Amino acid sequence: MTMHTRSLMIAAALTTGIAASTATPAAAAGQEKCYGVALAGQNDCKAGPGTTCAGTSKVDYQGNSFKLVPEGTCTSMELPGNRMGSLTPLERDMPKS
Repeated sequence: MTMHTRSLMIAAALTTGIAASTATPAAAAGQEKCYGVALAGQNDCKAGPGTTCAGTSKVDYQGNSFKLVPEGTCTSMELPGNRMGSLTPLERDMPKS
């Protein structure tokens, strides 16, 4: 195997790994999207304007970012500051522009 071929194979493997880690997660069976419960940088996807996808929320409990949680637990999660999880995006705890 030539050095060029080996380099191409390594680049392809790295690209595939990066793409898989940044893909939008599909809600798995028994899970639901819960908005406003993720810590900064720990959201699964959807972090609103100015962000891309997974791991891009800027503040704790950012209202427009979600985390996948077990179905039926979102709105009963105990969060600091009297916050509640939501099945739809929220307008609270947004990053300062």
